[in-house]
This record gives sequence, structure tokens and C-alpha cells, in this order.
Amino acid sequence: MGKLTGIIKFKGTFDGLTFYKSPDGYLVKTKSGVSKSRIMNDPAFVRTRENLSEFSLNAKSGKALRQSIGPLLHRAKDSKLSSRMLQLMNSIKNHDGSSARGERLVRLGMDNPEGKLLLKGFDFNLHAPLSSVLHAFYSVDLSTGILSIPDFNPQEHLSVPAGATHVSFCSAYVDLDFETGDYDSRYSPPSILLLDNSISTLVLTPEAIPTGTGTRFHLLLIEFFQDVNGVQYSLRNGMFNVLNVVEVV
Repeated sequence: MGKLTGIIKFKGTFDGLTFYKSPDGYLVKTKSGVSKSRIMNDPAFVRTRENLSEFSLNAKSGKALRQSIGPLLHRAKDSKLSSRMLQLMNSIKNHDGSSARGERLVRLGMDNPEGKLLLKGFDFNLHAPLSSVLHAFYSVDLSTGILSIPDFNPQEHLSVPAGATHVSFCSAYVDLDFETGDYDSRYSPPSILLLDNSISTLVLTPEAIPTGTGTRFHLLLIEFFQDVNGVQYSLRNGMFNVLNVVEVV
């Protein structure tokens, strides 16, 4: 795949080349000479069909995860989240040790401890990874979903973006079936703090324990705001906000 560097930008197909705009700039790729019918029926493309099948299943699982945390996701995500999540789902699927090639599932990959480790720590916004923003000890009760941050000092324990006056913490406890897409998500009330040197213990308690028999995981959302005449505004449309999978059960 090539990248256009000249002053003339093309879009569309010309002489077997497809020109298109992506977040990385204007790119060009060659048009495939293999028909869809051949790919779907020729024995020579059996591996391709298997990959396509799993690609579709991975995309479905990634979409299910994003939908399960919709109220939080729109507050903290980057422009490449969908592609990054597809890569993550593919890696988790590889830990399905029981299904045939072409039929491996993210759900079964999550039954493997190594699959769960891949999901744990995932940042939905690469502009603001949890590890670079929060510098304090926290713990999660895996049964109740209560997330605690003891002796928390906003000025000392956060990397605060310029202009921020307040910070909000919210947690989520989610049960998600990666195969069916069924989910139950429970959230804690937001805890809003002034960005000063006051010390407190944060306790984020979900409204309830989710129901279901899927994979259970816990998330932490950190949002920064600027207070102007009593109204709190998100900084740069949430560019500095954190959303992270802090634990996977």
C-alpha cells in the first residue's frame, strides 16, 4: 500500500488503483484481480474463507463490547478504536483452544486466562492511557464491583491537563456475552472533585451487580472539566479523558 505525497489528491479507482483518504493521509492500493465467487468457492482459498469468517465474528464481538459501555464510550475514545479493538478481538480469539479454524470465538478465548489478560488494561483512548494519568493505588472488589482509591490527592495523583478545574470518576461493572451480544451494564454515580490538594478516599459503587453468564469486567472512567461560571465543560471534547478495563473476572 502506497501513500500519496504530491499536491494532487485523488479519490476513487483509476487504472486498477484505488485512491482513498484515511486518518493517516491519502493512500493508494491495487485492485484485487480475484473475484468474490472464486474466493468463496475455490478450494485454493479455503484459508482465506476461514480468515474471513473469523474476521466477521471478531468484528461482531468488538461491536458488542463497544455497545455494552455506550454511555461511557462516547466520553473517552480515539479515532482508531474500532480497528484497535478488532485486533484485540483477533488476539483473544486465538486463545480458543477447542474450535476448528474458521470457527474460533472470542467468547471461548475469554475462557482462557491468557485471553482475559489481553482485555485487562485496554485503553479506549490512546491519547489518555490510564497509566499516564492516574498515579495512585486502586483496588476492585471482583464480586461487588466496588472500586476504591484510598488517600487520593488530585494534585499529586493525577496528570492534569492545562485548563482543567475539576475531575470526575465513574466505574462500570459489565456482564457481556461476546457471542450473542447480550449484556448487563451497571454504573456507579459520578464522583466529582475539585483539582486541589484535598485528600479523600474515593469509593465507586455500581448501582447493582449485573446479571448474566457472560464475561464480567470492570471499567474506570476519568473525565476532566473546566468550570466557567458554574458550568462544567469537557476539555477538547474528551481528548484527555480515560476509559480503561481495570479488571476482568
